Amino acid sequence: MIEAALQDLTSAGTPVRTACRLLGRARATHYRRNRPRTYGPRQARLPGPQALDAGERAAVLTVINRAGNSDLSIGQIWVRELDEGRYWCSLSSMYRIAAAAGQTRERRRQATHPAKVKPELVADGPSQVWSWDITKIRGPGKGIWFHLYVLIDIYSRYNPGWLLAGAEDSVLARDFIDEAIARNGQVPHTVHADRGTSMTSQPVSALLVDLGVTRTHSRPRVSNDNPFSEAQFKTLKYLHDFPASFPNLAAARAFLLGFFTEYNHVHRHSGIGWHTPASVHFGTTGAIDDARQTTLDAARHAHPERFTRRPHPPKIPNHSWINQPTPELQKT
Repeated sequence: MIEAALQDLTSAGTPVRTACRLLGRARATHYRRNRPRTYGPRQARLPGPQALDAGERAAVLTVINRAGNSDLSIGQIWVRELDEGRYWCSLSSMYRIAAAAGQTRERRRQATHPAKVKPELVADGPSQVWSWDITKIRGPGKGIWFHLYVLIDIYSRYNPGWLLAGAEDSVLARDFIDEAIARNGQVPHTVHADRGTSMTSQPVSALLVDLGVTRTHSRPRVSNDNPFSEAQFKTLKYLHDFPASFPNLAAARAFLLGFFTEYNHVHRHSGIGWHTPASVHFGTTGAIDDARQTTLDAARHAHPERFTRRPHPPKIPNHSWINQPTPELQKT
């Protein structure tokens, strides 16, 4: 009924817009019902009379890639051509032509920097490679943080020094490393850190150069390049009794003193044959392994049916790596 009424009105010269409004029908519905059904993909819409042909588009692209225009934005090219009395197309059309050619990104020559070298460090004994980092510990109020400086030997996992301060300072970092090396009695050949301001500072760099120590750094935003320090911080902060905040520096130092003492002398580390870091660092693991072997032999002697072969205590790895090379790279 509505279709018939609509047909009568349009046949009498009433515009479709007016007829649809009078009958309460949307114009989109009218046009959709009068459009013949199509099967398959729609046919491409024919370009309008204002569209550029293929030759004109090629000419515009040539202008865009002209030697003097190669470093200019599309807007700069369009307006400079206009100022010189040449109109090729509209600004939006020039953008569309450049986009179709994949040339709408930064067109200027950009400064490039060589990729940061992936650090590959190895230690086959204590006091060879040290890693250090600084982490924040929450203080008594919002926005108050204490800064914890920590060193770790990547082979023994021993902590040769730590320091808690109210702020991060490059001179303080230099003195901290200097005192730790003096207390250790042996200078490591490499000290590794990330790219924090204190780690890359001139005082720390000058100290290590004077001591003949190689300084290496992680790549930017690659935490895996400093895994030993990151793992130690996680061990600290995931303790079941680690406080949500500390009331003052003295309380925080007391807690950390207990943690690092137990970490060095009590904690058995799976990465070093279940020895304590101090035992590996100071070379007392031989007697401990002998005692463990004696205990295992006694257990096997008491119950031989429980053992298919002689048990041995866990062994300490021969090497500790930061970013161990793949076997293919090692062969070449």
